[in-house]
Amino acid sequence: MKIKISIIILLALSISHAEIIIENPLELKKQDKHEEISQLVKKFFERSHYSEIRINDELSSKILESYIDSMDGNKSYFLLSDIENFNKLSNQIDDMIGFQSLQPVFDMYEVYRTRARERMTYALQQLEFKKDFTIDENFLFDRSNLTWADSVNELNEIWRKRVKNDALNLKLTGKEWSEIQELLNKRYSRFLKQMDQLNNDDVFESFMNAFTHSLDPHSSYMSPRNSEEYQIQMSLSYYGIGATLQIEDDYVLIVNLIPGGPAAIDGKLKPKDKITAVGQGVDGKLIDVIGWRIDDVVKLIRGPENTVVKLQILPSGTIPGAPEKIINITRNQVKLEDQAAKSNIISVPRENTEWNIGVITIPSFYRDFQSMMDGKQDYASTTKDVKHIIKELKEKNIDALILDLRSNGGGHLTEATALSGLFIENGPIVQLRNANGRISRLDDPDPLRRLAYDGPLIVLVNRFSASASEIFAAAIQDYGRGIIVGQQTFGKGTVQNLYPLNRYIKKPKDKEFGQLTMTIGKYYRITGESTQHRGVMPDIELPSHIDLQLVGESTRKTALPWDTIRTAKFKLYNPVLENAIPSLSKKSISRSKTNDDLRFLIEEIEKLKNFRAKKTISLNLEQREQERSAEIQDQLKRGNERISALNLELGIEAPDFIKSLEELGQLDLPEVDINLNEAAEIAADLILLNNDTLLITKNN
Repeated sequence: MKIKISIIILLALSISHAEIIIENPLELKKQDKHEEISQLVKKFFERSHYSEIRINDELSSKILESYIDSMDGNKSYFLLSDIENFNKLSNQIDDMIGFQSLQPVFDMYEVYRTRARERMTYALQQLEFKKDFTIDENFLFDRSNLTWADSVNELNEIWRKRVKNDALNLKLTGKEWSEIQELLNKRYSRFLKQMDQLNNDDVFESFMNAFTHSLDPHSSYMSPRNSEEYQIQMSLSYYGIGATLQIEDDYVLIVNLIPGGPAAIDGKLKPKDKITAVGQGVDGKLIDVIGWRIDDVVKLIRGPENTVVKLQILPSGTIPGAPEKIINITRNQVKLEDQAAKSNIISVPRENTEWNIGVITIPSFYRDFQSMMDGKQDYASTTKDVKHIIKELKEKNIDALILDLRSNGGGHLTEATALSGLFIENGPIVQLRNANGRISRLDDPDPLRRLAYDGPLIVLVNRFSASASEIFAAAIQDYGRGIIVGQQTFGKGTVQNLYPLNRYIKKPKDKEFGQLTMTIGKYYRITGESTQHRGVMPDIELPSHIDLQLVGESTRKTALPWDTIRTAKFKLYNPVLENAIPSLSKKSISRSKTNDDLRFLIEEIEKLKNFRAKKTISLNLEQREQERSAEIQDQLKRGNERISALNLELGIEAPDFIKSLEELGQLDLPEVDINLNEAAEIAADLILLNNDTLLITKNN
């Protein structure tokens, strides 16, 4: 099941874990309000979407493809004959959105529900006899690029291996066949029940998002229920872990972590991790959640403040059957003070001198507008906080400054422009183009041209640095004010607007219509280049676990393209800096060959690439155990190498003393932020380069 509905887990509820059984599933059929909504949404898109689209036959086929993908993206349920029948509607979807009946959309989903019931029934039958794990055969778990099965027998063979793989994964955790039967029986039966719990709004929301996502990945429709959920999320009135979740291929996927939230602060949970089970408390029993509706997973993760939720995680980039890990997170609110900018100082020894590198970590671009409107002088603001921190760091005599924007997904545009003004005397920061082609420009809002800091500057970014972070980093790069270090950023250069649809439909009071998010504009750098799709390319690239082929705007089929507009007038801050980048980059590459931490990171990334390249997995128990044993031995080897390389005084007799992952986990190894440390090294190189430049200038 691949309905992509995202929910932010910030919340607490009193819940029951009992499963709901519906003996008579709701008949799926369109309602009058669905056609009202679709017609209204069509008007919005044709009048105001940035791409100036027309909903016609050409778009119709794309919407149909997107809708089929949302139901069965891994091609494990539908038959080729189903797809051929659906394709007969290829040129009619646009008419349904406009004025014809939407019932065929619901009929298609009913076919999916029927096929899902058939597959789950077959899967349950497969559990009636014990599996033979001595046979040499493989399971192809990624079918997204294959053709559809053309017979029930072919689907049965796919699902025979899928059930066997599910069973083998549990066998590898030490479970006996009776336990495996019970657990998988519950999993498949639960999926059947969830199919029967689907309502008409669920199906309509899925179809409308197939429509909106065929135009761009950031436009979306929320049903009344999810609109209400969204409002609850934004109120921060409940407790949870502070993460956005999404169902994808039966797994609960971590989309992103909210700055200042419990999960972000804890640091163990990562985007693209998959939650496979949830428990209550450190010692609570884990409940398998593969195949659950996202609402039900949300209910398990929510809970009272300061209580622990236990998550079983399949880490990002690992294949099905890889070792899972357990994470305990204490539920709490996302607090504004936890999102606030923070600082520290890193000392870098060079040439008999300790250079002090100030670091300011900025998790998001925030501003407390309500407090500002109320006239409070101490309202929270990224720019105000960073300005205050810079003053404190300058009093401590820092020699250079790093702004850490890694995993900063953006925030308020006004804060991005204001923050840029702390480092640039004056001038344009970003350009915006709307659907009508009108271009506007946002300048440094400080008319007095006051600089908070004019020394050596590094901006550290990664693939999860997006939107407002990209606007800031681009301005710093375009003015030659500082050096961008890290990874190519996300490439989210579009502007969205939120439309509560109830405001636009004359309706009886008892009807609710949900809300629409629509892309209405694009951001452009002062050079005229869009940040959309390409993001900001670092001046000096650093290694990262984040795969550019899996994460970022460029990975999305319907992402709006990169393009250009006219260049704004601006004055380059430091022309010498561009010439310094090759020298700084060369020094960084040289360090990567001798620095043990950097070398280990590069090795880990290469290993992860090999994992991600796999599309099949063995169904032979002995082979899987050998693979797992080799993985554990590799982790132990690398752990002992790191212990030796760091010359840690841990009371061990020799580097190969650690014999188990439990022992390795019990060691209090220091956390090393490898890329931040390398950014500090680059900052020290920049200081020395600036000093040499000043000396040459004086002598001339």
